[in-house]
Amino acid sequence: MYSAMPTYLLIMVNILCRVTIMLRVWLLFASTFADAEVSSLNEKYPPMWELAPEKLSDFPIYGEKVTINPWEYEERLGLYKLLLNITAPFLDMKEPGNKRNVLWGLPLQFGWQHHTGRLQDASMQPSPGENSEKQTSISAKSWWACMNYYLAVIPFLGAIDAGLFEGFQYGISISPPDESPSDFCNSIEECRSTSTKAMDEWKSFFELIKTSPSEVSVPSLSKEEDKFLSYMWKAHVESIKVALPRCSKRLEYFSGPEGSFGKDWATAVEFIGACNFPTNFKSTNDFQTFLPRRILSANDKAPNIHDFSKQENRVLSVLHSINQVNKFTGGFLLRLWKKAMCSEEGRVAGRNLLQNMVTDPQLVPETMLQIIIELAKNSAC
Repeated sequence: MYSAMPTYLLIMVNILCRVTIMLRVWLLFASTFADAEVSSLNEKYPPMWELAPEKLSDFPIYGEKVTINPWEYEERLGLYKLLLNITAPFLDMKEPGNKRNVLWGLPLQFGWQHHTGRLQDASMQPSPGENSEKQTSISAKSWWACMNYYLAVIPFLGAIDAGLFEGFQYGISISPPDESPSDFCNSIEECRSTSTKAMDEWKSFFELIKTSPSEVSVPSLSKEEDKFLSYMWKAHVESIKVALPRCSKRLEYFSGPEGSFGKDWATAVEFIGACNFPTNFKSTNDFQTFLPRRILSANDKAPNIHDFSKQENRVLSVLHSINQVNKFTGGFLLRLWKKAMCSEEGRVAGRNLLQNMVTDPQLVPETMLQIIIELAKNSAC
């Protein structure tokens, strides 16, 4: 069958075979795990979720301003809770507890970073067995904390800019960190100047959900939810792009393997976002099941990290391979994948591939062919 294909399609087949290696990692994260009981056990809230502020007036008020310190874990976590609460009328998708909200991916990722000690100063990591969750201060020296800032404060300011907090009687002040304050913007005006595209994308996302109907209640990914995810992922990727050059110097505080994992993860997000991967409460919890449980040390080398599970080792190995192949091809792998995912049909095929590898691996070649056909159709994308 393949011999009858044009040469450029044969090349695409070869590249997409590499993409399937990446997708095999995603099957570990897929939201359609066959064992629903196991999946339900993965549904966890971020650490200290119940202690995080729920509304703006829960933060300290000095004079005529609410003061938010995003360098304290509970207060940055509170920004996410505010966003989930304020967007519930638009994004709950009729799911109990607002758990279908596509913004759940942000606080759950942040909670994983805190739980694994990745928000602390890498030069002062806790000893093995010490509970890093007791340390609620977030270090400006942490690469993960720096990157996450652009996925916490900028979305929050974008929501304010889009009018979601209209009518609040106080001004809002964002506290800068003690170290490297110039790496972070702290107001709508400042962030518009230094992180223009990220601010624009988050504002567009929040404006979109305000003007869209919220009667989405189907169990599968609807056209409306696909649209919401598309805007959210565009904003997410732009936040990462603006953060990378400002946070990169912090990678030197990590071991080689941890620094490499951080860069691998930043690249993987673009692949994941291109197919509008669902980021609701359940999907994100499943997604994080096999992420590394601690910071990697200098002696850690996947797939042979002794205290990691087989799946955790595999995740690290495959994410690294994806990043290396993408770098080797000059970004062609990512461009090709985005091209395949640029239509609704392509994204459905990509998500189906994840599901098929979980429920019926025999269907993988068939679904891969669907993606290749979609590539051929979308030459104008």
